[in-house]
Amino acid sequence: TGAVGLYNVGQTCCLNSLLQVFLMNIRFTGILRRITVPPLAVEKRRNVPYQMLLLLEKMQCGKQKAVSPIAFTYCLSVHGVKLFVQYDAAQLFLTLWNLIKKQMKKLDLVEELSYLYTIGVQEHLACQKCSFETKRNSSMLTLPLPLLDSNSHMLKTLEDCLQYFFRPEELTDENMCFCGQCGRKTPFLQSMKLVHLPQTLTIHLKRFCFEKSAYIHKLSHYLPFPQDLDFNAILTENQCGADGNEKAGWQYELFAVVAHSGSTSFGHYCAYIRSLTECKWYCFNDSEVRQVSWDDVKCTYGHSSLHWGETAYLLIYMKKRPQ
Repeated sequence: TGAVGLYNVGQTCCLNSLLQVFLMNIRFTGILRRITVPPLAVEKRRNVPYQMLLLLEKMQCGKQKAVSPIAFTYCLSVHGVKLFVQYDAAQLFLTLWNLIKKQMKKLDLVEELSYLYTIGVQEHLACQKCSFETKRNSSMLTLPLPLLDSNSHMLKTLEDCLQYFFRPEELTDENMCFCGQCGRKTPFLQSMKLVHLPQTLTIHLKRFCFEKSAYIHKLSHYLPFPQDLDFNAILTENQCGADGNEKAGWQYELFAVVAHSGSTSFGHYCAYIRSLTECKWYCFNDSEVRQVSWDDVKCTYGHSSLHWGETAYLLIYMKKRPQ
């Protein structure tokens, strides 16, 4: 089944969860299996994609219920990723992805990796006095969705969070921008349009937020997310900057959930992943792996009174195959 656990070798639950999400994605492992193997032993120990490939083979070829990622964690430590510290899953995901991309020697594999994970957006900035507009294309690895609106009201569903993220925002008063056409600071309208969605889409639910006192607290409130997600049904025409061919592939199904339990100062991560070969859900909790139901996955929706309960933090959706 490929459902093999990873031993916790010192506060590595966050790393273990992310590794399972990478290695259970057969599109990612298809790229990983085609990397160039470093010729020297010292290079092999320092190469993140190669060490990830060794770990994958160790997990798939053995008869063990769990294996140790110690060689991989040593490899990460060489690149400044410290051991025995708590990590934010969204931040560590970005660090891992950048190390993998940087150390892949084949340009075609780098392009495939980017196409597999990278989101394309177009940022718009329009002067409200003279209508002068600037556009800038950029890419993102995750969609960082706020769970509260500008009035600190809780958003009720994942679809609400997506609509709020792509809403236009007026820049007025102290937030006004300098307009070259008007020659002075004027009110602007800032907006973002979705241009491209990848094969594997990572959504970051921003459950950790700052209060006015600069104290970070966790938002544990209930936020349901669907198994099937259609961006054409969620975003308006003004929020999309893609052509018909691109938008035709904007139907997704849930592949994995990285869940966090605990508080901002202390916590634990695990991953719920749907096997792409069996279509069954598994919970990867370090060395323990067990089959679960969709109802078990829904327990990560959150609950405001369960501050130590599991809440979804990263949602990974996979693009549906064309009919």
